[in-house]
Amino acid sequence: MVVDDTPLNLTLMSTLLGSRYRVIVANSGERALRLLEEGQHPDLILLDIMMPGMDGYEVLRRLRATPATRDLPVIFLSAKSEEEDEALGLQLGAADYITKPISAPIVLARVRTQLLLKASADFLRDKAAYLEAEVARRTREVEAIQDVTVLAMSSMAETRDDETGNHILRTQRYVRRLAEQLQGHPRFAAQLNDDYIRLLFKSAPLHDIGKVGIPDHILLKPGRLTPEEFEIMKTHTTIGYESIVRAERALGTELEFLRPAKEIALCHQEKWDGSGYPQSLAGDAIPISARLMAVADVYDALISRRVYKAAMSHEEAVAIMRAGRGRHFDPDVLDAFLAIQEDFRAIAASFADHD
Repeated sequence: MVVDDTPLNLTLMSTLLGSRYRVIVANSGERALRLLEEGQHPDLILLDIMMPGMDGYEVLRRLRATPATRDLPVIFLSAKSEEEDEALGLQLGAADYITKPISAPIVLARVRTQLLLKASADFLRDKAAYLEAEVARRTREVEAIQDVTVLAMSSMAETRDDETGNHILRTQRYVRRLAEQLQGHPRFAAQLNDDYIRLLFKSAPLHDIGKVGIPDHILLKPGRLTPEEFEIMKTHTTIGYESIVRAERALGTELEFLRPAKEIALCHQEKWDGSGYPQSLAGDAIPISARLMAVADVYDALISRRVYKAAMSHEEAVAIMRAGRGRHFDPDVLDAFLAIQEDFRAIAASFADHD
């Protein structure tokens, strides 16, 4: 695009450049900006400075202030030959400055140089945008694979014990809400960032994956277990942990998104006072992911009907859990549960089991 208020100059530049390029002309700064707003997309603007109305400097300021034309290269063609004139033009963002009367070879060379530079810049910009989009696409793909992997693994346990109904959906949401409540707590703020909470939500369904290894006569027994049977049932924690570890070994690498899943599978039956299983961990030795799951899992077990027990009310479940503060549960985690217990009640209602 050539912008000049003198018809002779427009004719001269059109003749000089027309055999090599498609040339658009504008006889004023206002006209040039209007053409750009109407959809013209030149690769380069040759811009006169001394024009009536809006001068070239103001045109360039407006070009640089508009996102669509911010990177459009501009060469000033001007009879203003003082050093400060050129300095101002370059300071405003001009790519080059040619004084009149022009030299045809110089104009052609400078134009060619700026078009080559713009082509390179456009290529790099387009490549960067493509790479950014590709990274985003592959990230979504990886996350989808993670979700499918967890869903497939958790479904195996669910098919063995279909009595638990929507237990997985509820515990996922309990854990996430509890983690959100603890985000501002000084003991947990460093670990419970948004990314980690997303991993917790994905990992929560795997807490009982080890039940796939428990014999049917124990897992599906319509009554309380004998001490011997309970010892076998307790092994679902190590079975679940080891199954995830074996899957990682088969891939030849540890997967960060499965780290909370391994912690939850192995440690969600540990108790704050060290009386849990399978390792009798106590206090902060129990991973925070497992401490959160312990609260979620126990609450849901208490309010849910089983063949060997009736469902408790929310109030009865909360009373039992309150009594377990500092024994079964991390005191701060239990306090967070008590603060948001109505959210747990709402989640349970939204994902209630139906006969």
